Amino acid sequence: MGTVMVVDDASFMRAVLKKIVLQSGNEIVAEAANGDEAITKYEASKPDLVLMDIVMPPTPRAKDGIEALKGIISTDPAAKVVMCSSMGQQALIAEALKSGAKDFVVKPFQPQKVMEVLTKYCC
Repeated sequence: MGTVMVVDDASFMRAVLKKIVLQSGNEIVAEAANGDEAITKYEASKPDLVLMDIVMPPTPRAKDGIEALKGIISTDPAAKVVMCSSMGQQALIAEALKSGAKDFVVKPFQPQKVMEVLTKYCC
């Protein structure tokens, strides 16, 4: 199976995603609570897939999930990043997809949808 990094400023959301990822048979190799951590930890762990929240508090290098996505893609153009968003964030989702995200999943997470993304992009 594949390796996954989970990025969300809410520890509860990271826990929900981690549970689904582990149940799918994939491995969590890193988790991050903000964009700067995401960029640094991606470079260190090189996961097969990143599940990343679009809306996170600003940090010096990444003001949100889209900036973190751009940071990851700039260091690894082949990176597979799937964005996590709440309903009603279509403009942000469109921007993320234009910036290199492969796909998106909507919060609250439906385990089946997350599993589909894992199956599609891990391995």
